[in-house]
Amino acid sequence: MKNLKPLTILHSNDLHGDFMAEEIDKDLAGGVSLLSGYVQQQRKEAPNLIYCIAGDMLQGSLIDAEFKGISTIEIMNTLAPDVVTLGNHETDYGLTHLLFLERCARFPIVNANIFIKNPLTRLFTPHKFFKIDGMRIMFIGLITEEVMASIKSDNLISSLINVNDAAAEVGRICNAYRNIDVDFTILLTHIGFEEDKRLAALLDPNWGVDLIIGGHSHTILEEPVKINNILITQAGVGTKHLGRFDIIVNTDSNDVHSFSWQLLDINEKNCPKDEAMELLLSSYKEQTDEKYGHALSRLRRKYTHPSRYQETELGNLFADAFAAQTGVDLMLYGSGSIRTETMQPLVTLGVLLETVPFKGKLHQLIFTGAQLKQVWRHILREETFLSDHTEFFQLSHRLRIAWSRAKQDFECFEYDGKPVIDDATFLVGLQSFHRDNLETSLGITLEEVLANGSEAVIATNEQDVIIEYFSQHSMNRSRVDGRLTVL
Repeated sequence: MKNLKPLTILHSNDLHGDFMAEEIDKDLAGGVSLLSGYVQQQRKEAPNLIYCIAGDMLQGSLIDAEFKGISTIEIMNTLAPDVVTLGNHETDYGLTHLLFLERCARFPIVNANIFIKNPLTRLFTPHKFFKIDGMRIMFIGLITEEVMASIKSDNLISSLINVNDAAAEVGRICNAYRNIDVDFTILLTHIGFEEDKRLAALLDPNWGVDLIIGGHSHTILEEPVKINNILITQAGVGTKHLGRFDIIVNTDSNDVHSFSWQLLDINEKNCPKDEAMELLLSSYKEQTDEKYGHALSRLRRKYTHPSRYQETELGNLFADAFAAQTGVDLMLYGSGSIRTETMQPLVTLGVLLETVPFKGKLHQLIFTGAQLKQVWRHILREETFLSDHTEFFQLSHRLRIAWSRAKQDFECFEYDGKPVIDDATFLVGLQSFHRDNLETSLGITLEEVLANGSEAVIATNEQDVIIEYFSQHSMNRSRVDGRLTVL
């Protein structure tokens, strides 16, 4: 007779400081109070339950930014996940600050592939064992290569950034515990859904990995994908959803006997409020409201940013604002830097900083017309439309592009209404993240660009630039005007 035991796994990813509930169709949805209320309720009702978070707790809210993540860790301590892995935004305040935040956390943080180079030593605990109802369950944490973007200047740090290397690291850990009866193995990753699928295909079945719970790509699924007999899942982004596995574990064969999975809506119909969390949130909100609640500007109407992979109203607004304020010929503004889907007409300082929360430098580089075409061929490559992990950009109004997916070529590539010639030169504004990762983001090397002339830092803090623009411009007009068309 098979030895079967129940296991419930709740999972979140990419919370991004999404702490406050929103009113949707007259009901409250999302927020860590309702999320915590559901988790705590299920801890009482489900016999064998683990709640895990697959990275990116930090960044995206004023409460997080104002207290440099310390507030987020206190909120997470109240939420009390059983295990968490690192996301790329956990490094946004620097490696030293991340190590400080880890000391503040009252929950385990696992990562197996960030190393001190010399001597080669893991910087974090690679895995965590849980003993529940006689079962031994192992979580292993893995991070995307983008973690290096924020701390790449720190030459002491190294990461196994290649998915093949990451798979081998999983094998080393699993092999090290082959003599211990591990009933269930879960990879808690922050490498994106497509990379999770690649990773699963590389894993040796003898290593015993049963499940990959991922983050980073903000993927919403109707059901888990199974590759190499490994279930792969993710739970979108923020606190409006929560993934739930109800698994029957075969502890004789150490695998999944059966399972059900659902993506739960976190709202006041399904979830009770957590009163302790409510008190903590109100304390932080009072402080940020007092500092950031004053009106800065007014828009003509509500503007939207429904997808990072298309031209949007908010994308045009911010790209044009940065171009106007800095005087560059063309601004390429990262779509992922816009962290909200809408901006209401009344823009307070707090609303603006939550919409564009990043504080990096702005750089001016010189690109030729041929290089601009090369860049946009890279941005609009077919992988962009088939996956959910490539970089995409909003562009200021003087450049107009029409791209044919069928022809894999430009139907239009004009600047100020005239075709861009190859030997023309343009002053292009870029955020520091994309300047530092030019080849990955834009498909061109920094050396190629610097051959056209020296670069310049045109702002040490991009938030200063956008705050000044909004404080001086009211009734801003923005619309999708066809500057970026994909046919």
